Amino acid sequence: MNRKAARQAIEAVENFVLATHVRPDGDALGSLFGLAKILTKLGKQAVCYLEEPPPELHALLAAGLRWETEIGRVRAFAEACGQNIMGICLDCGDLARLGENGPLLREIKPFLVIDHHQSNDGFGDLHWIEPHRSSTGEMVYDLAVELNAAEDMSLEAAECLYTALVTDTGSFQYDCTSAHTFAVAGRLLNRGVRPAVISQRLYNNASFGSLQLMQLVLSTLQTFFDDQVAVIQVSRKMLETTGTDYEDCDNLINFPRSIRGVRAAVFLKERKDGEVSVSIRAKGDCDVAWVTAQFGGGGHKNAAGCRMADCSMEQVRDMLLPVLEKALAQGKQ
Repeated sequence: MNRKAARQAIEAVENFVLATHVRPDGDALGSLFGLAKILTKLGKQAVCYLEEPPPELHALLAAGLRWETEIGRVRAFAEACGQNIMGICLDCGDLARLGENGPLLREIKPFLVIDHHQSNDGFGDLHWIEPHRSSTGEMVYDLAVELNAAEDMSLEAAECLYTALVTDTGSFQYDCTSAHTFAVAGRLLNRGVRPAVISQRLYNNASFGSLQLMQLVLSTLQTFFDDQVAVIQVSRKMLETTGTDYEDCDNLINFPRSIRGVRAAVFLKERKDGEVSVSIRAKGDCDVAWVTAQFGGGGHKNAAGCRMADCSMEQVRDMLLPVLEKALAQGKQ
């Protein structure tokens, strides 16, 4: 479906449950809370479901909204709404990424998926998927235009969507950034968004512990294939030593990616559940979505990820490297 069809589906109901993927990033939360604020201003009811409370970095985006981490309360809300309800999933490529309660959320009918991941498998009853978009936040803005809600969008909603754009484009550096992306950013500024305020919140708000963590993580840097691939990693012990959390790691992958000659940067994170999460950021013609798809993950050509269980970070690295080598060769063809 396209955004006009999405608008028609949304206009037909008054109550919404909104959700996004587990361990949400700026685009996920910006899109989620931005759309919730837009719907609320239109006089509709919106409840946001999150598996865990939003990280401190993005907690301000949720101000004034109803959000729940208890699935029972979400289900009670949905049941009270009867047939006059819709579920909307934002920035999520497959049902598994919704977390352990994804199947329960999926029971809400109809269930609309709005996403820009090329690996999205179209798991909703309705799905509006545009992989060429810079971010789901960009799509939500266009949906607001369709809903005649863009011209009087609140500053709070505009800040949510601008956060989504900035974070998923790497501050407008990635190939996914288009002329339309800049046009949307400009219109959000017209609603009162101040880029310096958002940048301060996102990038100039580091704790002392996060700088210590940066030092430890960057000390793990390794390069492969004539310095075309750079790998860094973070262990649970590093987080405990520095008193930090995974959200303090979010931007560290940009350092190895910035190295001259590096075509793909890999960040391995040791998780509490025994899994290793993999984030890969690439430049140009290296398709890392294809790489992560070999391990059950997905994403975009130049930004993708996956999770691997029952392996050490070193074992995960050794499994990834041969596949990355193939991706590098394919990119040169």
